[in-house]
Amino acid sequence: MSPRRGLITGAAGQLGSDLQALLGETWALTALSHAELDVTDDQAVADAVEAARPEVVFNCAAFHNVEACETAEDTAAAVNVRAVKRLAERAEAAGAALVHLSTNYVFDGVREDPYMESDLPCPRSVYAITKHAGEHAALAYCSRALVVRTAGLYGLHGSASKGGNFATRMLARAREQGELRVVADQRLSPTFTADLAIGLIAALDAGVTGLLHLTSSGGCSWHEFTEAIVDLAGMDVPVEATGTSIPPGGASRPLNGVLRSEAGPAAGLGALRDWREALADYMDRAGLATAGR
Repeated sequence: MSPRRGLITGAAGQLGSDLQALLGETWALTALSHAELDVTDDQAVADAVEAARPEVVFNCAAFHNVEACETAEDTAAAVNVRAVKRLAERAEAAGAALVHLSTNYVFDGVREDPYMESDLPCPRSVYAITKHAGEHAALAYCSRALVVRTAGLYGLHGSASKGGNFATRMLARAREQGELRVVADQRLSPTFTADLAIGLIAALDAGVTGLLHLTSSGGCSWHEFTEAIVDLAGMDVPVEATGTSIPPGGASRPLNGVLRSEAGPAAGLGALRDWREALADYMDRAGLATAGR
């Protein structure tokens, strides 16, 4: 049997790298970084799809610097909306499925209960607005689109646009400053991209299309997440809890960004493991945990 053929955009990022690690030996993959494929270049996208002949297009490309999006609206729209439309069109023409990544930021986060796929989004930043529009573009232009909302991604390969992932940034700051101040009123389910990659393939294999919420199980504040990171690293550094403060012109962030899924269980999909278990595994694999833990 011939291997499945896949095209990954944004392949040098955290999720793209983990998809390559997961699928590299069993799929025929074309994995293109931003330097190799600018998703806003329609001709380049058309050429890439024609060359790869994919059964599945994994769109891991995004402009996800939330604050930068506020002052670079055209770029945010180009990457997060228009490029998604064209990728969806190309995937549809090729008879391929499209897996497109979205975010918990499409919700305003004003309620206490977790958000389900059936809940009405209310994006409140340029980033969130463009990601929500990108969801519509994927679903409207590709009949086999799977739009996956996730949250708080961290992985072994870091995030180039943010100077590493949240864990590595917090540990570096702790070493430099000897203390940390982290918001305690924003809740989410931080998600290890290695787990997310496995969940994406499980959803594909189950034939899931449409919207799917896929995060680590459980929820925590950024403050609780940071305390767990510092503890696993064996660092004796105080972590002060602070409140969210949005400066003039800054991006709004949901106070409750915890997602839950109705679509996953309905398709027979199991939940991803608890965020604490996933974080401990990441810290061990990244060489950041205290020896012997």
